[in-house]
This record gives sequence, structure tokens and C-alpha cells, in this order.
Amino acid sequence: MPTITPFLWFDTQAEEAMNLYASIFKNSKVVSVNKAAGRVMSVQFELEGQRFMALNGGPHHPFTEAISLFVSCETQQEIDELWAKLTADGGAPSRCGWLKDKFGLSWQIIPTTLGRMLSDPDPAKSKRALDAMLQMDKLDLTRLQQAYQGQ
Repeated sequence: MPTITPFLWFDTQAEEAMNLYASIFKNSKVVSVNKAAGRVMSVQFELEGQRFMALNGGPHHPFTEAISLFVSCETQQEIDELWAKLTADGGAPSRCGWLKDKFGLSWQIIPTTLGRMLSDPDPAKSKRALDAMLQMDKLDLTRLQQAYQGQ
């Protein structure tokens, strides 16, 4: 069976990005660092069981929001920690749980329960959760639950 591996194009920071991501996510490992002429050309790593490849391909193809990495979080503590680490040193918050890390890669840091709230068969509940989410940058699980419950 074929495998699908996200392939990330960096200017020159593939190894730095890999090391940062591996330091943030607990279940991570560096698989390989491939060099040519003494320079890192590509890397392979795993984050939470998902394999990634990354290339130092030059500045020709910067990241856009057209692709993001979606991280499902169980607790506000997970959301807060990931948000702080991924926006550090030049990253930037965005709306509705989205952020860009210092390399320009987009991430979605989302509470696991949000999908259930937004797809609730009660349209008033789902609308309240959606309206609350649309007002936030980093998502606040307590505020989302309060809005969802009509409090």
C-alpha cells in the first residue's frame, strides 16, 4: 500500500524547522538528515507518528495558508503550550486557531471538541460556538464551551 508523506519546501531552514518541531511534539523523532557538499539538502522526521520530508530548496516557493498542519488538542493547556511555542521567535497569531510559525508554515491549533460543537444538530448551539470562534485568535476552550451552552 502506498504511503502519503507531506513534503515541505524551506529556503535553507529544513533542519532547524525539523529540530524545532521535534522539540515541541512529544512523540517525535529525527529520521534522517541528508547532506551534499557539506550542506543539508533534505530531512525526514516524524511528529506524533506522521512522517514528514523537508527540502532546502531555496526561496522560490514560500509557504501560504493554502496548506496548514491541523493539530487536535484535548486541553487548553495543550493549546496554550503549542500556541506559545509555534508563535515564538517570529511566528504570528492569526484568526480562529490559525497561526504561522517563524518559518511561515501555517498551523491550526484546534480543540478536539470544536468539531462536535460546530456540527451539533441544534443550529443555535453550533452558531453560538461558531460566532465565539470567529472572535478569537488562539482558541479558548472555556469560552467556546460557554458560548455553545448559551452561557
